[in-house]
Amino acid sequence: MENSKTFVKGLLALSCGAVLLGLSAIFVRYSETSPSLTAFYRVFLAIPFLYVWLRIEKEELSFETLKDKKLFPLLLISGAFFAIDMSFWNWSISFTSVAHATLMANTAPIFVAVIGFLFLGHKIKSSFFIVLSLAMVGVFLVVLAGSGYDESRLFGDSLGIIAAVFYAGYILSIKNVTNFLSPAKALFYATVFTAIFLLPISLIEAETFFPSSYKGWTVLIAYAVISQTLASGLITYGISKVSAHLSSLILLIQPIAAAVLGWLMLSEAISLLQGFGGAIVLIAIYLATTEGD
Repeated sequence: MENSKTFVKGLLALSCGAVLLGLSAIFVRYSETSPSLTAFYRVFLAIPFLYVWLRIEKEELSFETLKDKKLFPLLLISGAFFAIDMSFWNWSISFTSVAHATLMANTAPIFVAVIGFLFLGHKIKSSFFIVLSLAMVGVFLVVLAGSGYDESRLFGDSLGIIAAVFYAGYILSIKNVTNFLSPAKALFYATVFTAIFLLPISLIEAETFFPSSYKGWTVLIAYAVISQTLASGLITYGISKVSAHLSSLILLIQPIAAAVLGWLMLSEAISLLQGFGGAIVLIAIYLATTEGD
């Protein structure tokens, strides 16, 4: 069991970060740029804000970090995984609802737990897999209780699941990065590499590189500040204090927040069964966190 105060701080950071991240799909839906370009602006515009965080923390950047033979590959992998995750997820929002896209992307805990257990030697209690199964029942209740399927929604949900695989890879890799660097440095470097990977994808995909109005720029700046600087900052801090598999489970708060925000801001209906599914997810998270790590 981790130090209780550190553990609780990690849980609170993850929970707050997940709620803020629930706004991401709203920003993507209102963006005037293509899905991958929107993802690029999220990380690119966040870089100066993350640099300010570094200065507040009195952290110094060094090229020696990039020469580290263990750390540099991890940073590259983190950036690549996050770039692919965001690109697929942003595209999924174009084909399915905010709730569906976010829920599918947040099946990541399954992949985090399985990859960590089978390939990385993570010690995971058998009870965690029971709680994870309970959480996934809640997730799929929310999805299956939605407004029905057509080919477009099925395609969008499939993109969301692909995003989940890469998000799992990002969580596992950034967790390892925080073993070498502070959360502020880890997120800064990962964000820079993510922007580098997203830029060529965006150039190929986008018909126009800039938003067409001040409103479009406002959406992108808000996306960068709220989703990448604040939400990802809190999540990176939380991941540094809590195990990867438990962190990913707590992040299931995000799709619940996204569903509620989609209902409030985009008039996307929430049924009673979907609410029941969301309650199951929250109960599963409670059970997992009361057991500790």
